[in-house]
Amino acid sequence: MFRHLFKLIWNKRKQNFLFLSEILVSFMVIFAVFSFLTFYYQNYSKPLGFDYKKVWSISYDNGLLTKNRDSLNIFYDNLYKSLKAMPQIEEVTYTGANFPYSNSTMSTGLNSNGKKFNPVNSYVVGADYQKVWNIKLVAGRWFLPEDAVTKNKNFIINETLKKQMFGEGDAIGKLIGDYDDKEKMKIIGVVQDIKANGDFWPAGNAMFTRLDTGYFRNNSHILVKVRDGADATFESQLYKFMTNTMKNSVEIQHLSEMRDAKNEVTIIPMVIFIIIASFLIINVALGLFGVLWYNINKRRSEIGLRRAIGASGSSVSLQLVMEAMILATMSLMVGCFFAIQFPLLSVFNIPASVYIVAMLLSILFIYLLVFACSLYPGKQAAGIHPAIALHEE
Repeated sequence: MFRHLFKLIWNKRKQNFLFLSEILVSFMVIFAVFSFLTFYYQNYSKPLGFDYKKVWSISYDNGLLTKNRDSLNIFYDNLYKSLKAMPQIEEVTYTGANFPYSNSTMSTGLNSNGKKFNPVNSYVVGADYQKVWNIKLVAGRWFLPEDAVTKNKNFIINETLKKQMFGEGDAIGKLIGDYDDKEKMKIIGVVQDIKANGDFWPAGNAMFTRLDTGYFRNNSHILVKVRDGADATFESQLYKFMTNTMKNSVEIQHLSEMRDAKNEVTIIPMVIFIIIASFLIINVALGLFGVLWYNINKRRSEIGLRRAIGASGSSVSLQLVMEAMILATMSLMVGCFFAIQFPLLSVFNIPASVYIVAMLLSILFIYLLVFACSLYPGKQAAGIHPAIALHEE
């Protein structure tokens, strides 16, 4: 039977070229859509790594503050104590500009045994940074006051960087060089991955260094974890306190709102892409349906002759469906050749599992699409009466 079907397909190769082209284009579009969706779903399904719901960020202009180091240390120490003393505030920490959802990035590189890791997200954090975000330590410890006077600079890495550097081995106590391997730093802790760029993006490599007093000259961000009773009234009071203290502009943002804005940057383009792809698939489905319908009308005499010599309606319908599925398989073989290049070449540095899952889902989708489009024309062909078809011929 298959030999006969391949012969029929070969004899009508010019007519089938449009069908093959539509399937190939559809597969590549669907492959792109499922690649995005698989990538985002895999990242979304991973733990967030921190608690953002009751965290507020306070950004301020420090241009009017003194640049004297000792005076700044006293000023920021008093500010920390004043904020911590407020009954609505649970935790306070100073931070660099690139805290989660802030749309600010700072990266560096590390060197471990001659192997370079770049880029690595670099976070400059205060002593209570872990408490504000409720970050989970996987191994080791968080920063202590005595870390400021150690021989080698202490730092903390996340799970992703730890696995890349040491696999399943222990990372605590290891000395790691900077990108040029000129300065050695000591790993004192490993924390759970933090998805700082939104729910749909991976954490990437990350390291945390302790914010020292010299950083206060450039510091312009504070994170506070508020209690359940903190409302708009307290936010207004906090704003007035900060403006009076800084004598300059101040902005307070809720991390929950910043998270929503960050996720929208990913969701909105993806929704638009899916809508456009859906319209394309609908047009392709209508085209496939029309091509199959046209082929039936052109082959009425052939179908009538088959029915006249004893072929059942179900066998005629099955033949047309199988022809469409074989054509789809031929197109998918070409499409898979191009699709398999993405995981082999590590395009966009996306895990190979994303492309493999997307390819399998795309193949299944195309088969279902072709089967649905060929089912009704095949049923119509099965209903052709042999005497009427031969009489028309």
